[in-house]
Amino acid sequence: MKGNFVSRLWTNRKLAWEMAKREVYSRYRGSAVGVAWSFFFPVLMLGVYTFVFGVIFRSKWTVPDGQQSTTEFALILFAGLIVFGMFSECLVKSPALIANNPQFVKKVVFPLEVLPVSCVLAAIFHMLVSLVVLFMAMLFVQGGVPWTALLFPLVVFPLLLATLGVSWFLASTGVYLRDLGQLMPLLSMALLFMSPVFYPITAIPERYRHIVEMNPITGVVDAAREVLVFGRLPDWSVIGWQMLASLVIAVLGLAWFRYVRKGFADVL
Repeated sequence: MKGNFVSRLWTNRKLAWEMAKREVYSRYRGSAVGVAWSFFFPVLMLGVYTFVFGVIFRSKWTVPDGQQSTTEFALILFAGLIVFGMFSECLVKSPALIANNPQFVKKVVFPLEVLPVSCVLAAIFHMLVSLVVLFMAMLFVQGGVPWTALLFPLVVFPLLLATLGVSWFLASTGVYLRDLGQLMPLLSMALLFMSPVFYPITAIPERYRHIVEMNPITGVVDAAREVLVFGRLPDWSVIGWQMLASLVIAVLGLAWFRYVRKGFADVL
């Protein structure tokens, strides 16, 4: 059954891609510059971060050896937000994916599991655009991008897999529990401040650090920042454990989706 499902996803890969493009275009439909906003928005946000944290607060990022990093605080912050933003986008949108498309539920042959896949693909697009903005800023500020940035796909892949599993779970559960749509933005905000995005994990007192370390985003944010900004290799053992956990999350999310989808037509 699992093999059949994987082959089914592969067969419908073009459908997932087309729906992801539709999601991206519909987001900016009616605006003056259209999809170009996907580039301008991260540029504007990076400008705001640079002014607020670099000019007003003059923030510094303390690295584990106790020295102050010479890298601009805004770049470090933006690198963490790129990773978190991808996960947060799917977290907020997933509960309504099936509920807002009842016309697909009534089509027996339509692969509903493609909807969460297209949501993740759209989030990946926005992440890649923000990544381009980060690299452009690093070229301007630092004069180059570390070679370890090539490892970013390996670092972020476990999170992509886990995000897909979470999206399957939320999309299917959101059909029955509409309150999830209201709850997820609050959860996303809580996860943001409970992740080492605005601060290094070393800034947290030892007795509370385990709380942040339990956040599934924490390890990926730190690893992404290491390879993108600091030019250091990630902890491959941590990446391995994250990959294992992500596989479990993806399989469980898919299993739940397939189990409850039988009742979608009755509810919608």
